[in-house]
Amino acid sequence: MSLSEFVKKIDHTVLKPNARLDDIINECRKSMEIGFAAFVAPPVYIKQVSEILASSDVKPCTVVGFPLGYSLTEVKLAELEQATARGAEEVDVVMNISFLRSGLIDDLKRELTALVEAAHSSGVIIKVIIQTDYLNDEEKAEACRLLIEAGADYVKTCTGFGPGRATIHDVALLKKVSEGKIKVKAAGGIRHAEDALTFIRAGADRIGTSSGVIIAEEYKRLIEATEA
Repeated sequence: MSLSEFVKKIDHTVLKPNARLDDIINECRKSMEIGFAAFVAPPVYIKQVSEILASSDVKPCTVVGFPLGYSLTEVKLAELEQATARGAEEVDVVMNISFLRSGLIDDLKRELTALVEAAHSSGVIIKVIIQTDYLNDEEKAEACRLLIEAGADYVKTCTGFGPGRATIHDVALLKKVSEGKIKVKAAGGIRHAEDALTFIRAGADRIGTSSGVIIAEEYKRLIEATEA
């Protein structure tokens, strides 16, 4: 896999609560130089990010219902609407896994359908975070099937703010359940090129990470070492 192909599988992310606008703009510009798939920034700064990325093919992305997923459906829809109005072309939305674990499947279906329809009506890619670090395998599989039914573009593992991280087991499970009907994004604790490659080989279509720049640099060195 070439460097350009590899970095197009990465969503470089800055979502730490103590990040300054200068930090976010700096990482955004690095994302543009490297050529990641997307740069994920807090909603409050997505307008600035989308303006910077306007001349590149790196997609401005932000989060909705982040990081717990407990927001009312109407609030999530309002967040999504504001994000797209400010230039977001992709959104990572946190699923209300309490609905899932409480058996409130109709409520969850209504929320997912509304969010997917709102995103797609604006031409926006929607990735839904199911917080795998809180779910058992049966719940992960059910969440994935519900996202397929709703028409989401991606099922994503973790927020990176929970107790666990992405695992190869979870990515392989979601890939198997997906049957090619939804893409898989691995996120949470992926910090090195070798780790990213392992997740990609397990079936991840995208990698979400705050270490995108480091990972790209490491992968470049791996290629150079192979060619030497």
